[in-house]
Amino acid sequence: MGGPHLNKSWAVDAACSGNPGPMEYQGVDLETGRQLFHFGPYYPDGSTIYGTNNIGEFLAIVHALALLDKQGITDKTIYSDSYNAILWVKKKHCKTNLERSERTEPLFAIIARAEKWLRTHAVKTPIIQWQTRQWGDIPADFGRK
Repeated sequence: MGGPHLNKSWAVDAACSGNPGPMEYQGVDLETGRQLFHFGPYYPDGSTIYGTNNIGEFLAIVHALALLDKQGITDKTIYSDSYNAILWVKKKHCKTNLERSERTEPLFAIIARAEKWLRTHAVKTPIIQWQTRQWGDIPADFGRK
């Protein structure tokens, strides 16, 4: 392939302070660098979203897919640097080991909603793993390493 096609692509990434810990994710347009969406690390009520990086990556991909679907956009590719999240999206199941608790239950509700969306929508958008070693950090990276 020779590298990502910037003019027809979105990139997603997640960040998590700890594993598990406060989690957030975002998506950016690779052509313009514009942030398309951002979620976390707090819920609208101010409480912390407690999750893992893989969950954030999974939710970021589904968020991008849903946004493309809602806007009727059919010519984009989504890049993620998370092999696990891409696999989970293809299987329509977030196979996390995160322990269910009062603190994580709101996130599990979001995961269930994302899994339901995947089961009820035909995903035709290509989801490609970002090749960090060849291309550098994914443009959606939070830059906190």
